[in-house]
Order: sequence, then structure tokens, then C-alpha cells
Amino acid sequence: MPSPNPLALAVLAVAIAGTLAGCQRSPTPAAGQEAPAAPATAEQAPAAPVIGIDLAGIDKSVQPGDDFDEYANGNWRKTAVIPDDRSSTGVFYEVFRKAEQRNRELVQGIAAANPAAGTDERRIADYYAAFMDEAAIESHGLAPVQPELDAIQAIGDKAALATYLGQGLRADVDPLNATDYQTDRLFGLFVTQGLQDPAHNTAYLLQGGLGMPNRDYYLSDDKEMVAVRDKYRAYVAALLKQAGVADADAKAKSIYALEEKIARAQASIVDTNDVHKAQPWPLADFATKAPGLDWAAYFKAAGLDGQPSITVWQPDAIAKLSALTASEPLQAWQDWATFHAIDRASPLLPKAYADLSFGFHGTALSGTPQQRERWKRALSAVNRDLGDAVGKLYVDKYFPAASREKIQQLVANLLAVFPERIDKLDWMDPATKQKAKEKVAATKVGVGYPDSWRDYSSLEIKPDDALGNAQRAELAEYRHQLAKLGKAPDRGEWWMTPQTVNAINIPLQNALNFPAAILEPPFFDPNADDAANYGSIGAVIGHEISHSFDNLGSEFDAQGKLQNWWTPEDAAHFKAAGQKLVAQYDAYEPLPGLHINGAQTLGENIADLAGLEVAHQAYLKSLDGKPAPVIDGLSGDQRFFLAFGQSWRSKTRDAALRAQVVGDVHAPGRFRAMTVRNIDAWYDAFDAKDGQKMYLPPEERVRIW
Repeated sequence: MPSPNPLALAVLAVAIAGTLAGCQRSPTPAAGQEAPAAPATAEQAPAAPVIGIDLAGIDKSVQPGDDFDEYANGNWRKTAVIPDDRSSTGVFYEVFRKAEQRNRELVQGIAAANPAAGTDERRIADYYAAFMDEAAIESHGLAPVQPELDAIQAIGDKAALATYLGQGLRADVDPLNATDYQTDRLFGLFVTQGLQDPAHNTAYLLQGGLGMPNRDYYLSDDKEMVAVRDKYRAYVAALLKQAGVADADAKAKSIYALEEKIARAQASIVDTNDVHKAQPWPLADFATKAPGLDWAAYFKAAGLDGQPSITVWQPDAIAKLSALTASEPLQAWQDWATFHAIDRASPLLPKAYADLSFGFHGTALSGTPQQRERWKRALSAVNRDLGDAVGKLYVDKYFPAASREKIQQLVANLLAVFPERIDKLDWMDPATKQKAKEKVAATKVGVGYPDSWRDYSSLEIKPDDALGNAQRAELAEYRHQLAKLGKAPDRGEWWMTPQTVNAINIPLQNALNFPAAILEPPFFDPNADDAANYGSIGAVIGHEISHSFDNLGSEFDAQGKLQNWWTPEDAAHFKAAGQKLVAQYDAYEPLPGLHINGAQTLGENIADLAGLEVAHQAYLKSLDGKPAPVIDGLSGDQRFFLAFGQSWRSKTRDAALRAQVVGDVHAPGRFRAMTVRNIDAWYDAFDAKDGQKMYLPPEERVRIW
């Protein structure tokens, strides 16, 4: 089982794509209090729409034109408390907490019902029971991971090393959507349609091999990063000692030295974002293009030896990593593999191991002082490994058809606006406009849940084998991905479960997923004022649509094929506009001396900007020519932009904030809220003026879509 990824915990996201925090929408009780119920009356008048804005969270002592995030969220932030078991809090956390409580009721209710053998309900109950059985986990000790440790010790030569590494290959996240991913295995696998062949699925090989979130943790001169490196070395040694490994201190130094070489071999996040660097290699070419590893043994062990070719996502990195398997001593690789086998298993080993793991992955990396309660960790694991089984039950109980229909209509409204905006672009050639509109029309949108569910009938789950359950589930996922190779892609395939609080754009499918769990207040409230819904969930939907036209998504056509559909002049204009946004975000400084990397976050920033513009135009169209009502003294546009700003309210521990800035493709929420400074309507709504800190002259406002 993988160790907790602090970036993934912080963001989702990603992604995303970035990540997350919360409040109840107005009328809002104080933190920890329940809103009083309205008194019953004999005859109730029709309920007025909920304003959908947290009025109490606004800090009116701040001018919106000076700091819109602080204006929208300042009073909330003054009293918001980050839970001891979290690295941040905010809107996303509040919505996640609601979904988590629902999942708890579902899973614990299933367990109490004693479901029949062979059913998904039985698998859910047994998985949860095994995770919660701390006494059994303690009694098993290190035994569940011992077979892998024995296999590592039995590696006698470099061919055997290649076989071991191939047997350990597992499916990883989509590099197009989560470039902050990191696998501690030397390589990762992703399966989807070919870059140039939308009709067939192919395998993508990704870089890996690190125990910390990304290469910058090993290479940066920042003093905080240097301190984390010291903590990591200490953790590696402590975990080896706990497992009774001889010469633990010396082996920890060797492991770290090898990982530093791996980090130097890896591509940066910015380079990983460049899809044009990916190359399809026939299997026979790996030996010459990336010499060092016994690729024939590796691919046979990984079950990939029958593939005609594999697309290498980071070719230079893969070649360098392969070379390291030949140049570094076999013992160093065995020590590295031993540590990672224990580290991956630690959350499901006895408490001493789990505590060491959390001490580094949770506290050192994210600043989180307290481990989450075991039932919460158990739910996360169940949702990861039996996600569709839980998700089907979740939507049956918590996602009514009416909500799905309203969101589908909202999506349709935003999709209808995008072609109108494209037609009005004065810089784009008619031929390019036509291709862009074809892509919008071909977008596949999934709302709430997938049309088909995953079959878990072949997955063995035991009520007394927590680690084994996680390992078998991970292997089952890998085999599920392998089974797709060579087949026609399923454009309706989902990459998130319905109970996930997030949304995603899949460029290679030209598809969007909006899980049920994010379609909840305060993001979406069917009883709320339209301004709030369009400013919140509307901007989220617009964001995901706009990913199809960000610096990466714009490289793909309507069928998800990597193909240039731009004239040279249009492409140059688009790139120049993007560079203005890069410069804007480069100037933001979340922590002293730590700036956002505008190039690293460009795709998300483009999606935020275009998505907000599209959502605002769709909101105006929804008024059907009528003036927006003034509610609680706020105009329609003011409510729209406040809803957007409050959707990104967050409060984050410094360590987690640093991790996000260094390793994530999303800017922190505070700076995503600043997107408004590029929108003309925001200036009119809040009378932002020259001389105020966020003010940009009209000619300096970034306009892309």
C-alpha cells in the first residue's frame, strides 16, 4: 500500500487539478454551531432562494480591489481552525467531510448487515474489518511483507533485478492531469488511447523511484528543503531499524544517495507537462535507446512483452534511470527496494511502523500533527480499492436524479457559451475557430457517476489480511489497465469515483467527469440563487471545459488526438497571452522567498481564467435579459464573484503550502481567487480602481478565451 502522498492530500486536486477548504453558505452559523431551524407555520410562503454566499465570512474592512480573497474570506480565516489531522481546511474540506460521513454510514451499515459471500457488499465489509482489526495487524508483525523482502534478498544479478522491478510495475495516474504524481517504484504505467492513434489504447511508461514527493525535495537549496532531507534520511534509518535490518544507518545513506541520483535523472514538472517530449518506442528499441536495464526481462515480468510499442513519457529520464540500474551496485538497489517495500506497507503494519510513516509523510512533509482516526483511514482505503462498489451505493442514496439533471443543464449552458466566445475572438483565424468549436461539440460529459460500474468479482478480499487486501487490489487495478491494451478506448470511462470531491478533464478522451460528491453545497445548491451556483460550481465546470483549451489541452483535437489545429499566427498569439499569465503568477509569493512557478501552474491558471469568464457569461444569459435581483445589498455580479472567491477559501499549514507550491500544478487557493483581476466585470462590480493593489489597467489584463 502506498505511503500517504501529502500533495494528493493537500490538493484534491488535482489536480487539481490543486486543493482544498470550507464554510457553510449563508445564513451561516458560527464554527461548530448548528443553524437554528425556522419555526413551523400553518402556511409557508414559497421559500426564497438561498443567497449562497457566506456573508459572515466577508471582511468589509478590506477593499476588494486591494485583496479580493481577504475581502471575501477574511473574517472566516480569522476563526478557521485547521483540524489536527489535516494539513489544511476550507471549502473542499467541508464538502469532503460531508462525503466522508456519508461513506462511514454506508460502509458501517453494510458491515452490520452481514452481507452474503461473493457480493461487493461483503468485499466492502471484509476490507473495512481487516483494516480496523489492529490486534490482528499487530499479531502479524512484519510477516505480511516478508515474502517481498525475501524476494528482494534473493536477487542475485541485474537480470533478476529487472525481473523484480517488472513484477512490481503498477498503474499510476494520468500524467496529463496530475503531473505532480510520484511513484516510489522505478517506473509507473498509464494506459489510455495513443497520442496519434485515438482508436487504440496503448501503454505509457512514466518516471519514478523517489520516496519524497518530487525531485525538488532532493535538489533544492531552500533551507526548508534541506531540513526535510535530513528528516527523510532519519526516517529511512529508523524504519529499517524497526524492521531489524542490519547496518541500518549505512544502508539509509546508500538509499538516499541512490535516490538523489534518481532525482537528478528525472524530468521536471514543467518538462513533464510538454506532451511533445513523449515518444513511442518499439520494445526492441529500448535496449539501444535506454541501455542498462534488461528490458526483455523487465517487460516479460510486467506482462508487457507482447506490446508492439510503449510510449515513453519522459525519454531522457527513462534512459538515465535505466543507466542507473547498470551503474549502481546491486546491493544499493536491494537496500532501496527493501526500504520501499516496508515504507509502502507501513500504514498497514503494526503501530510502530505506521507511526514512523506518518511522522515523516504526514508531519515532516505536510506539518500535520496528528494521524487521522483509523476509521477515516479505513474509509479512504476502501474508497481507493473498491471505489465503484461504494460509489454505486453512494449515488443510490445521496444523489437524486433531479440534481443530476440540473447539473447536466448547467453544463449544457456553459458548453453553449464557449462557441459564442470563440466566435467573438478577434485574434483567431476562422479555420482555427471551426476546429475549436468542433472540439467543444465533441466533448463527452459525465455527471455524478459513470454509465457502467467496475466488476470486482475476481478480487479476493479477506477479513483478516489488511495488507494483502491492499496489495491484491493494487494488482487487480494493474491487470484491469493491462486488459485495455490494444482495444478501442472507452470515452465514457471515469477516472474518479462518484464519492470524490473533485472534477477532471481527460484530454486524451476529450471528456469531463463531475463526481456526485462535489455537486453539493456550497459548490452547488439547487435551492440557491443562480449567481452563487454559476460563480461556484459553474466556474468549476467552466474550468474543466477550459482545460480542453489550455496550454496542454489545446494540443489535442476533437477526438483526443495529438494534432496541431492552429494556424501559426493563432498559436503565437495564444502562447504570448499565456506568457503574460506566467509572469502574473511568477510574482505571487505564498511564503517569504517562495514564489509560484507560473509555467508549472499555467494550465490550471488558464482554465481558471477561461472558466470564470465562461461561467459569468452563462450566468448573464440565464437572466434572459432581466436585471439580476439585489439580495442582502449585493448585486448579481457581486454575488457571482464572491461565490467564486469563497470557493477557493483555504487555510494551509506552511509545510503543506510549500509542498504544493514546489510540486503541484495548481496555485494555492488564495491566488486562484485572484483570477478576478483579469475580468472586466469584476472591476465594475466592486469599483476596483487604479492605485489599489489588485488593479490592472485594461491593456494588462490577460485575455485568452
